[in-house]
Amino acid sequence: MKTINFHGLKLPAIGIGTWLMGSNPNTLDQESKTIQYGLNHGTNVIDTAEMYGDGDSEQLIGRAIKNFSRDKLFLISKFVPSHESKRQMNQALDRSLKNLGTDYLDLYLYHWRGMQPLSDTVANLEAAKQAGKIRHWGVSNFDLSDMEDLMKVPNGKNVFANEDLYNLGSRGIDYDLIPWQRKHRIPLIAYAPIDEADSRHHDLINNSILKAVAKKHDATVFQIMLAWCIRDGNTIAIPKTSSQKHMQSNLDAGDIDLTQDDLNQINKVFPEPTSSQPLDII
Repeated sequence: MKTINFHGLKLPAIGIGTWLMGSNPNTLDQESKTIQYGLNHGTNVIDTAEMYGDGDSEQLIGRAIKNFSRDKLFLISKFVPSHESKRQMNQALDRSLKNLGTDYLDLYLYHWRGMQPLSDTVANLEAAKQAGKIRHWGVSNFDLSDMEDLMKVPNGKNVFANEDLYNLGSRGIDYDLIPWQRKHRIPLIAYAPIDEADSRHHDLINNSILKAVAKKHDATVFQIMLAWCIRDGNTIAIPKTSSQKHMQSNLDAGDIDLTQDDLNQINKVFPEPTSSQPLDII
């Protein structure tokens, strides 16, 4: 499994996404075992949010990690803009901590930008960090202009990461945001790196180029999509799955090294953007 350097922390390039998980009583056991399988086979990053099933996803994770050493895990959750005031954010954070069965988060993300001044939100996050409830804070669904605004407020440069939609069918941020984040050494967390791409943009599964690259690496098209997503060494991809078999497949994608020829072939059918694009969000 490839690892990346997140501000001095060595983290696996493939994490565990949990969107749309935790709300179906019939699949809770399977989902919990899949999370545990991932933790036992190469990753320690789990991404969730308070709005995922109104806390159901966090509670699922809390049950799944109960017997794991907390200091070996990297837990990420998010709060919505309607909870951006200091009082509401602290209440939301306390709920998330209770749901997860932990007394701190490794990374707390501002899920998307709201109406409150960024300076106030950053101040609230810094206070939560000083209180020991979070180790780091970051943002999600921020575009280049949002990140530039963030850099201008006190302590805005303490942002740990930005989590955005990124996959072969949604690569608009390759034009300006990703180069900017590389320059400022702000890692990217890529959500929906495989799950939504084919249904929203292209029939990726049946693409002949991706099939050929996959055959070359004795891999699946899904694995090639994940390997492409983490190719720059500055990105963590967080695919979602409730299958242990698919979890292993996702983790194995972290060992695939795409060659420059592979990337050139992929770029022919999924070209880099040539102009600024509106931020893609789901």
